[in-house]
Amino acid sequence: MARLRGPDGCPWDREQTTESLKPYLLEEVYEVLEAIDANDPSALKEELGDLLLQILFHSQIASEHGDFSYQDVNKALGEKLIRRHPHVFQSTGKASDTTSGEVLQQWEELKQREKAGNQGSTSALASVPKTAPALQRALQVQKRASRVGFDWKTIEPVLLKFKEELDELYVAATSTAHDLEDQAEDFESSLKTNREDSDIEAELGDVIFSLVNVSRFLKINPEDALRKSTNKFIKRFEYVESQARAQGKTVKDFPPGTLDQWWETAKRQEIHSSPQKNTGETSRS
Repeated sequence: MARLRGPDGCPWDREQTTESLKPYLLEEVYEVLEAIDANDPSALKEELGDLLLQILFHSQIASEHGDFSYQDVNKALGEKLIRRHPHVFQSTGKASDTTSGEVLQQWEELKQREKAGNQGSTSALASVPKTAPALQRALQVQKRASRVGFDWKTIEPVLLKFKEELDELYVAATSTAHDLEDQAEDFESSLKTNREDSDIEAELGDVIFSLVNVSRFLKINPEDALRKSTNKFIKRFEYVESQARAQGKTVKDFPPGTLDQWWETAKRQEIHSSPQKNTGETSRS
């Protein structure tokens, strides 16, 4: 990487900054996730290499600025792993933590001590990145809060909270829909609509946040679940498109009943090709 960034190296590589590389870093992370979803070890090996390249790239730029080197990154990570795993690397004279839950709680406590020592924010949520994807950020916020004892003990109240938020969204959305039928197109009604839209957005956000909490209790990553469901939708929709093209037409040329039939056919093909059948799906789910 030093050679690529050197005077006789690659012009494109020399032009890059940590800011310009941000989209590529994010892209490589998603390509790693795609390889994992595809259960393709060969692709995963390649994509992990591409992700490592980004780490090397950022480290080299930092080294040129005199901030840190790739060796410093390695050293800091090794020290952190040892520091955050005293039950493995240190003899504490007490019974070792034996469950992953205990280990995570210990990790969070040690992390908060380090943050306090560095005079940063002492909040358990301070280190959750603000730029993380919204679903993933919500999940991490909930996990961090849980590790310090702010959590329900069972899934029942979590499901009740989700239902409560869903009911509130239903009321807000249906109320707005009814009001808009009688509203005149003037400035005051536009302001009312904007306020109502904001209320609906808030209620929808609460529903999604509560659903993320449900997924956490079910030990399902909502980001993974949504990504896989989106991929499933794409595959089924592509089948519907292929059926339309076979007749020299497009999807919009067919009635909903025909589209639903093709959709169900695509679902049946998935079930027959899958080792585990899922019979609990609803139409277009």
